[in-house]
Amino acid sequence: MANIIHVVGTGTIGEPLIGLFTDFKHHLEIDEVTFHKRTPLESDRARINHLIARGARLATDADRRADFETLGHTVTYGAEQALERATVVIDCTPVGNKMKEQFYSSLPGPKGFLAQGSEEGFGKPYARGVNDEAMIPGEDRFVQIVSCNTHNITTLVKTLAEEKDGGYAMERGTFVCMRRANDITQADSFIPAPNVGKHDSAEFGTHHAKDAHRVFETLDMDLDLFSSAVKLNTQYMHSIWFTMQMNRDVTIEEIERRLKSNLLVATTSKRQSNLIFSFGRDHGYCGRILSQTVVSLPTLMVRHGREVYGFCFTPQDGNSLLSSVAAALWLIDPDAESMSRRLTPMRRWLYAEI
Repeated sequence: MANIIHVVGTGTIGEPLIGLFTDFKHHLEIDEVTFHKRTPLESDRARINHLIARGARLATDADRRADFETLGHTVTYGAEQALERATVVIDCTPVGNKMKEQFYSSLPGPKGFLAQGSEEGFGKPYARGVNDEAMIPGEDRFVQIVSCNTHNITTLVKTLAEEKDGGYAMERGTFVCMRRANDITQADSFIPAPNVGKHDSAEFGTHHAKDAHRVFETLDMDLDLFSSAVKLNTQYMHSIWFTMQMNRDVTIEEIERRLKSNLLVATTSKRQSNLIFSFGRDHGYCGRILSQTVVSLPTLMVRHGREVYGFCFTPQDGNSLLSSVAAALWLIDPDAESMSRRLTPMRRWLYAEI
């Protein structure tokens, strides 16, 4: 049977995902890429036609079909038809849980469904390279791809704390997520000055640490994590200040060695987010670096032998893109060797150094 990826939504994650699957469908062993867009907009005409010209096939609701065709778009499928034909459905909207309740749960055809970071409860939380071993073939049909900052936090914790015996040499981790105001693709929600966030959880602070804790729970781990958040008046990218209290002595040399040995971690001597962002613009896929985190080496510090401090950058939505592709391929065929082979094209955007 044909392997068909269906992407719901064409936003900051949906659009590059459609492009990735379309551009590399031969390597990814995908036969067809379809996508659903609900609202026909003249301002979106060029980018939607470009996706179609690259080989992706548009699906929309029956009552919107004529409006899309009036804009010059070729509509190939109805919304329900595209869902029923799909092998894997990737929901990139903020209503994934609602869609699961109304449509996805009753669809017998697709092997699985993915939703993005905001949709807690959709399914098992997943971050590529962090909790792959927690994924159970035949059981995890619904998967939540965690947010870009959650990818960053969980990757940092695993890289710096995991021991050879599988235990973690970390007593607690604290993270301050300094978030961009909005994406460069968005024209609203920008802020004139830094806006500090509230601590909604007495245990975790903000949802970033809570979400990271949920990822490690899938590995039967109960880690002490706490986060705070502040939104900055910038469009470049998120950055994180972190401190980790270890349960044994570590050296700065060990910390750097651990970071440089992880394929999913990029290191840099740079300390300005615009320089990381511009590197992604010039050398990434659709401007995205697919690494899970970019750690600024000059900011690393070990205090009193057991306190690790530093700053890192979150590569836009690139880490969520990588995990989305990996999870979709896993749902089609969970064999580890096959997965590694099919993901080969993605490695060109996993940078060791920036």
